[in-house]
Amino acid sequence: MSNTVTQEAGTQGYLNPATQAALANRLARLEGHVRAIRQMVLERRCADEILLQVAAVKAAVNTFAAALVEHELKDCVHSCMTGSPDERLARVTKGLAALLKRS
Repeated sequence: MSNTVTQEAGTQGYLNPATQAALANRLARLEGHVRAIRQMVLERRCADEILLQVAAVKAAVNTFAAALVEHELKDCVHSCMTGSPDERLARVTKGLAALLKRS
């Protein structure tokens, strides 16, 4: 996004190290689940088994997004976003609308 503030390597943004690690771990588990689904497709597993795994991945992505919204969005608005309060609110609203539209 053009309005974000770029963080220098080694500097701390709005994510504290513990939160960053927790979110990164959650994403690593998601990557593993998606790889497992790919393998299931390659093995020609039953569609119902694959769909169960897809549902689990969707739930995990929603949980990740909820964690960002619940714990991090406020800090991000204050430390990562530039622009007027109205511009920041418009960016948050647009992001949330996209998230809800696709969930």
